Amino acid sequence: MAQRKPIVGGNWKMNLDRQRSVQLAEATGRAVHDASTSVDVTLFPAFPYLYAVGATVRASAASVEMGAQDCSQYSDGAYTGEVSLPMLKDCGCAWVLVGHSERRHVIGETDVIVNQKLRAALDAGLDVVLCIGETLDQREAGQTDAINEQQLRSGLALVPDDVIGRIVIAYEPVWAIGTGKTATPADAQAAHQQIRAVLADMHDDRLASEIRIQYGGSVKPGNAPELAQMPDIDGFLVGGASLDAGPFAQIVEAMAASI
Repeated sequence: MAQRKPIVGGNWKMNLDRQRSVQLAEATGRAVHDASTSVDVTLFPAFPYLYAVGATVRASAASVEMGAQDCSQYSDGAYTGEVSLPMLKDCGCAWVLVGHSERRHVIGETDVIVNQKLRAALDAGLDVVLCIGETLDQREAGQTDAINEQQLRSGLALVPDDVIGRIVIAYEPVWAIGTGKTATPADAQAAHQQIRAVLADMHDDRLASEIRIQYGGSVKPGNAPELAQMPDIDGFLVGGASLDAGPFAQIVEAMAASI
């Protein structure tokens, strides 16, 4: 993965208030300062605190960027409760998550909606983390590869080669999110390798070798170093462990040490 710069994201989900969000952004900036020169670090706070966290991130000496946890596929209009991509850019977002398993399985977002959001984000000038992954039932039925391929192909439909490099794929086995369970490094590597093979089939070997693929299933300081050694794991999308600057920094440092 020498040609792929590692990337670690912290998804804060629906947690923290304004003060704690700013404090966590400040603490994270300090904690990842050294490692952020060799690893891209992105924080995904809740919508109401994007502007405050964005200002904090911009003031930090660390190379940290900010993203949104979701977006509307519409640029403006009568869509009560939605948040548009121009609004997110105005708050300082450089990234947006699309297709997170909680959006798919709790909110009910379809593959079509995920693809609409991804293409709208690229058109608006934001980079994208596309989340894919199988449920426990799908895994036990031996459908991991099929589900990943289906979500990948539908999520990236109609995306031209010249912007594919602005997309990061996050493999998040749904059965491992928030459960304390995690795929073994070998299992995670196998899924990432298969994802890269699908990307090569969709585009070509060169582009597939350049696209970064994160692992996002209950990543902790204890399992990050071994996962980081896998050749097709280019970073992590971290949930609960990103709510504490210390453990999150240890995960970032594990990724930096793998280079």
